Amino acid sequence: MSAPKHSRAGGNARAQRGNDATGEQLQAVIIAAHGRHYLAEADGEKLQCVTRGKKTNVAVGDQVTLTRTSADQAVIDEISERRTLLYRSDQYKSKLLAANLTQLFIVVATEPGFADDLVSRALVAAEAAGIKAHLILNKTDVVESLEKTRERVQPYAALGYPVYEVSAKAQPEQTLATLKPLLAGQSSILIGQSGMGKSSLINLLVPEADIAVREISAALDTGKHTTTFTRLYQLPELGPDSAIIDSPGFQEFGLYHLSEGMLERAFVEFAPYLGHCKFYNCRHLSEPQCAVLDAIADGKIAKMRHTLYGQLLHESAQTLY
Repeated sequence: MSAPKHSRAGGNARAQRGNDATGEQLQAVIIAAHGRHYLAEADGEKLQCVTRGKKTNVAVGDQVTLTRTSADQAVIDEISERRTLLYRSDQYKSKLLAANLTQLFIVVATEPGFADDLVSRALVAAEAAGIKAHLILNKTDVVESLEKTRERVQPYAALGYPVYEVSAKAQPEQTLATLKPLLAGQSSILIGQSGMGKSSLINLLVPEADIAVREISAALDTGKHTTTFTRLYQLPELGPDSAIIDSPGFQEFGLYHLSEGMLERAFVEFAPYLGHCKFYNCRHLSEPQCAVLDAIADGKIAKMRHTLYGQLLHESAQTLY
C-alpha cells in the first residue's frame, strides 16, 4: 500500500508519533473502502487499515476500534453496533454500501434518462434498512426535458418520498440552499447511475472533495480508479454528526437478501392492505381475494411497482449464500 505524500517535517513528526504510540487503541470512523483495504479517521488523523484475518465485513460509516501498528497504519479490532446498514446483493454475494446512515438521496436527472428499476430498488432497500429516502432531480436547467422528468418522478412523490429540484452547475447557490438544511445533523448517502451529476453535487457540498479523493486513492492504492470506492466526507460546518457518503455509480441494485416478509413491508403503498387478504400467508401474486391485487385493479397501487415486487420475490428465492 502506498501512503499519501507528506512534507518531510510533517512525515517525520507523524512517524515519530506513530512509533511512540504503536499498540495504541483508537476510536475511528471508516471513511473509505476498497477491497480489503480501508481508510479510517480518528480525531482528524487518517490511518490505513486492514481487518484481522480475511474478514471483509467492514462498511464505510462504521464506527470501529483500531490498534495502531505504525505511524499511519492500524488493524481493525472491533466494529461498534450499527444503527443501520445499507447493502445490495446478487445470487452469490453481498456488497456493503454504508453503515449508520440516517438518510438516502437518489439522484436522477433530466438527462441522461434514469432507470425506474434502480430508483424503486433503492427505495425498497432504504425502507428495509430503516433509512429515510429522498429523490434529487438534478439538471433542471435542461428545460426541454424537465416536464417529462417531473412526470416520471411524480409517482415516487405520491408515495411520500420528497423530490428536491436542483441544478448543481447552473444554480449552485440555490442548490446549496436547498440541500444544506436537509444534510444538517444527518449521515446521508448519494446513490445514482453514472451521469446523474452526483460528482457535481459532492464537489459543491465538499469543495475540497477532489483533494480528498486523491489522498484516499493514494492511501488505498487504487491509482487513478477514484470512482470505484465509496467515501465519506464530514460536514462539520453543518453541525455535529453531519456527513455525506458518495457511492460509485452503478446500474444494478440487487436485493436478493430481502425475505418475503421484508419485501412486502418495504413497499410502502402495500401497508394499508397487508393483513386484509383472504389467506394469512398470501404472497400478493395471484391468490384469490388478495387485498393488494384488488388495490392494483382499482389503480391504488402502480402496476410497475407490483411487477418489481414479483421480480424481487423471485430473486429472493434464488439466493445461494
